[in-house]
Amino acid sequence: MGSLGTARQPWVETPLIESSALSKAAGCRIFLKLENLQPSGSFKSRGIGALLLHSLLNREDRGSIHFYCSSGGNAGLACVTAARTLGCPATIVVPFSTKPLMIAKIKNAGAYEVIQRGANWKEADTYMREVLLKNDVTGVYVPPFDHPEIWKGNSTLITEIVEQLWRKGEEVPPDAMVCSVGGGGLLCGVLLGLEKHDWNAKCKVLALETEGAESLNAALQQKHLVTLPGITSIATSLGATRVAQKAFDLAQQHGVKSAVLSDAEAAMGCWRLADDERIIVEAACGLNVAVCYDGRLKKLLPDLTPESKVVIVVCGGSNITLETLMQYRWEYAWSEKTTTDDEQVPSTWTAPNGVNEYPTEVKEKHVNGVSGQCRF
Repeated sequence: MGSLGTARQPWVETPLIESSALSKAAGCRIFLKLENLQPSGSFKSRGIGALLLHSLLNREDRGSIHFYCSSGGNAGLACVTAARTLGCPATIVVPFSTKPLMIAKIKNAGAYEVIQRGANWKEADTYMREVLLKNDVTGVYVPPFDHPEIWKGNSTLITEIVEQLWRKGEEVPPDAMVCSVGGGGLLCGVLLGLEKHDWNAKCKVLALETEGAESLNAALQQKHLVTLPGITSIATSLGATRVAQKAFDLAQQHGVKSAVLSDAEAAMGCWRLADDERIIVEAACGLNVAVCYDGRLKKLLPDLTPESKVVIVVCGGSNITLETLMQYRWEYAWSEKTTTDDEQVPSTWTAPNGVNEYPTEVKEKHVNGVSGQCRF
């Protein structure tokens, strides 16, 4: 049996930067943990990479191990990226609803095989378990979020933040951390990491979800796990109809502040982050940034002061293009009508200000079907 170690580690230490623009917008000191710079483009390189590495260290037949993951999103991409780093094959099974963009990215990352089966994730996962894994004695199942080694891997994010704040000469811990929640793997890692470094009593955690994907918020309100009837949010990376039991338990134990924002707010966070910090992320990540504008953060965490330090996990994600970002600005421009202008925040000057700013011919191009993604 080996320890986790750092040999051939399939994730990297990511920068922690203080954002002047977001700090000005939020009225406190905002630090961004740039998980979008992980090898797979999202924080999932940590947890899934840790699970794969743990599997290798605890198997004698390391040379024959084959990883299987049923995710056409960031988890599948992280699995392939980590497996390739570790010199192992990875097969990804995705439903027929998976976007061609993500299939291309998974293949390009080095997947051994990408198989399309089923109308949804459950059907794809069932095929993988009952057909592929049953017939491969060397196969290892890789869940997208619900596994102790994944949580342990995600907790390394906090260890890095501890060291990075210390190197910056900052008093630690931060006053709050902000992260989005899908199945709860990232939240588990954050809370366990805070526990490990004795920060859990000093650092408030704000867990964000979008309307139509709020499985944690629903569970906390009902005081038991809740299965949503479906996912209706544009933030599809948050698309777990039922949050992990561990995430629910830890959220209750640590007094996590849960909040639900709209798709429009998540989209606004995407274009504001692009304009303020030149970073492009999915709606599931733009959600975290959106709270910096229009006093949202202080409404949720009223004890914050101008000197308070808040770390936002820029969780990343690969299911985003410039075209999608443009679509968001068109569809959700009206959300800027309720966002306070601040001339010292760069995105104030570039925001759509509540009206669509694209010329008629651009709209007609998309309406006539030239683009396969935009919907008007």
